[in-house]
Amino acid sequence: MVDKNTGSSIDVKKHLNDYVEFISWARWHLDLFLDLIKPEKYTINLDLDQRILIRTITRFYSTYGVFPRAYGKTFIEVLCMILVAIFYPNVHLALTAQTKENAASILQDKYIEIIKFFPLLENEIAGKPKFNKNTAEIEFTNGSKIDILANAQATKGQRRARINVEESALLKSALFEDVIEPIPGIPRLLPDGDFDPCEMNSQINFFTTAGYKASDEYSRVVKTYRNMVDLQGKIFLGSSWKLPCWYRRGQNKDEMIQKREDLNPIAFAQNYSSYWVGNSSGALVPIQQLMDCRTILLPETERTHSGEYVLGIDVARSLKSGNAISSVAVIKIIRSNNLKIKQLHLVNLFEISGNKSFEEQAVEIKRIKNRFEAKAVCLDYNGLGVGLLDCLVKQTIDPETGQELGCWQTKNTDITPEESDADRCIYALTPQSDNSNILVNFIGMVTSKKLRLLVKKTNSDYSLEAYDNQSDDVLPYVLTDLLVDEVANLKLKTLPSNKLAVERIITKMGKDNFSALIYGLWYAKTYEDMEYREDDIQDVLSAVIF
Repeated sequence: MVDKNTGSSIDVKKHLNDYVEFISWARWHLDLFLDLIKPEKYTINLDLDQRILIRTITRFYSTYGVFPRAYGKTFIEVLCMILVAIFYPNVHLALTAQTKENAASILQDKYIEIIKFFPLLENEIAGKPKFNKNTAEIEFTNGSKIDILANAQATKGQRRARINVEESALLKSALFEDVIEPIPGIPRLLPDGDFDPCEMNSQINFFTTAGYKASDEYSRVVKTYRNMVDLQGKIFLGSSWKLPCWYRRGQNKDEMIQKREDLNPIAFAQNYSSYWVGNSSGALVPIQQLMDCRTILLPETERTHSGEYVLGIDVARSLKSGNAISSVAVIKIIRSNNLKIKQLHLVNLFEISGNKSFEEQAVEIKRIKNRFEAKAVCLDYNGLGVGLLDCLVKQTIDPETGQELGCWQTKNTDITPEESDADRCIYALTPQSDNSNILVNFIGMVTSKKLRLLVKKTNSDYSLEAYDNQSDDVLPYVLTDLLVDEVANLKLKTLPSNKLAVERIITKMGKDNFSALIYGLWYAKTYEDMEYREDDIQDVLSAVIF
């Protein structure tokens, strides 16, 4: 062996014991190894909590970390993967996430950041890493490799020595047991074909922000915690925003306090306080069942060919409260061969400021209805709904284009519209009289999985803060997240009359999107779910398509 700096030969055998001792020390103290190789300028100094996390990831058979956003958990996670790949030749590691696209983005971003702070690590990379939309591969000079997998059925049958699961709060128990858990089934082989029983073979680490109680992943958190207490080789770690704030990572205390005021309480509790929220008992619906309904990949922004839509509207109006929101739920009807309703898809949600006058709200609602050519609008007709309805039954002119948006009339009241040929599309709902049936219908839609919602996007895909800054293709996912938060904040109760009602656990958390959704679902089930005779089917299909 030749020293690259001096050109003189090195007797490897003479110093073999020193090399073995150094490698053993470095494997056990990877944070101290990083101290040795970091440059003098433009690098990072690891904080105490980061050192603890590095040591637990490399010393335990499973680490479960629940950390707030901007903690830096993914940086440490990928850094540990790179170090393991360097110090354990011929090991094959994988990072898994909700999709391969998301996993590829995470691995690429963190790899670039890590090499920037610890440039010497790049000497261990063989060639140039492969990064594109759905692929990420890092190969090392010692034969090790890091790549990505999706938390999906398509991953079934893959094998790696160790894996890290990113955003594990989104992982379903059945998928984990069937697909993810068997992946690290092949240990790293030594040159003689044997394996080291002292290594972390079959290691699975989990990293996430907090999710919901009564979910599959919350059960795994509790199980990991109990395993740690019983000294069974697993460890659970977590923190709130206060820990990284103390070390001056991310935003300062004043900014976080302001964020707590700006975000809805559940979003802040999950993403920054690391609280698992919701009901463990008495919930309106089991939160895992609601999460299982999140299967729609893309929102819709206008009527698609053969699309059939209804709108659900919850009305708000306030000049004082900036939190007053009118919500519009766009529900797409999916029918079976006999035209009975098979599924109801919440393809989009719209929020209209309650600070706007009823005339202004009517303009926006009619725009939405016309975009989707919705066949019916189910409107909350209690209190504030009366003011909005008075505007909807008049001819409305779009103030921006001068286009006539239409004049509507109701299906179930004697209210006279401004024009005799008004579109008969409004169902004026009085929730007090039907509230129990509306709730029962929602519960049934969730448990039967007739209701389908947009999939959960990971935190890297959009910001939690300002809705106004979200693009039209991202905002529906944000509002669907808010809808799930609203449902998680509701507790089912039985009134003395034996009818059902809900109450909010956190009273300042609204339920506007939830109300709009259940109104639309109830209307669709009550008035659109009918089985047609064979002679009528073609006529109905023609009406739906054209």
